[in-house]
Amino acid sequence: MATRRVFIKNTGLFTLSTTVFPFDTSFVRELDTKVRIGIATDSHYAERDPAGTRFYRGALDKMGEFVRVMNKEKVDFVMHMGDFKDEDETQDEKMTLSYLRKIEAVYSGFDGPCYHCIGNHDVDSITKTQFLENIENTGVPKEKSYYSFDHKGLHIIVLDANYNKDGTNHYFLKGADWQDTNLTDQQLDWLEEDLKKTSKPTLVFCHHPLFEFRREGYKFHINDFKKAQRLLEKSGTVLAVLQGHVHEERYSSINGIQYITQNGMVDHQGLENNSFSILEVQAGKMQLYGYKRANDVAF
Repeated sequence: MATRRVFIKNTGLFTLSTTVFPFDTSFVRELDTKVRIGIATDSHYAERDPAGTRFYRGALDKMGEFVRVMNKEKVDFVMHMGDFKDEDETQDEKMTLSYLRKIEAVYSGFDGPCYHCIGNHDVDSITKTQFLENIENTGVPKEKSYYSFDHKGLHIIVLDANYNKDGTNHYFLKGADWQDTNLTDQQLDWLEEDLKKTSKPTLVFCHHPLFEFRREGYKFHINDFKKAQRLLEKSGTVLAVLQGHVHEERYSSINGIQYITQNGMVDHQGLENNSFSILEVQAGKMQLYGYKRANDVAF
């Protein structure tokens, strides 16, 4: 049985009374229907031996538990925030595609809409086109790697930072740099126009952090994150940005928007070390309910 842990965010940046939180504004009060979203990230499924904290083979069972819990909880939809699958040491295209198809078959067992962000490990020994052709984003054209949709009064935006500076797609088998991530001018223009078209409270999902994140000499954030932040702030409707990639829980409040990263599902062995969450959004509040290694967080 999946269990939850509780951690109420209550520091100088994260207090329920702080004025930077967006939940006192009129556009949030208009959301009178509770929306519940199942969230997982960094499952990294592949048939390969463990490396460090990553137990790749166990991701299928962990994903199966996630889907069972989300079906039982009857969440509105599920969102995977990237690094859905991995590759083995051979970097063989056919084997990598088989890992993608296997974990997609488990994920698609959710009885409702399913969505994906693209992570850097999703474009390792297969192309972005191959990834998109073998997954389903409910109601979204196959070729779209970034997209938006509305659900019960919320606007949802999914971004893709797996681009080189020149706008070409990342493909790591051909030598792309995982630290050189970019939304590109074309996607930022699309984002600006998409935000102009909605007055609904908005959630943004992206594999890579849209705030500065460095660890052990490596850069995890998107190169053009500041441009994206300005667009999100200008819209006046964005509640939160949810991200994976860094395999840890971290929270930043920047100019009234919550920037939230989540644990990697792949890390540590066994179902007792699974990690996923349910995000609830309703007028006046937003809450993460965490399972296993994930914490409950009140915003």
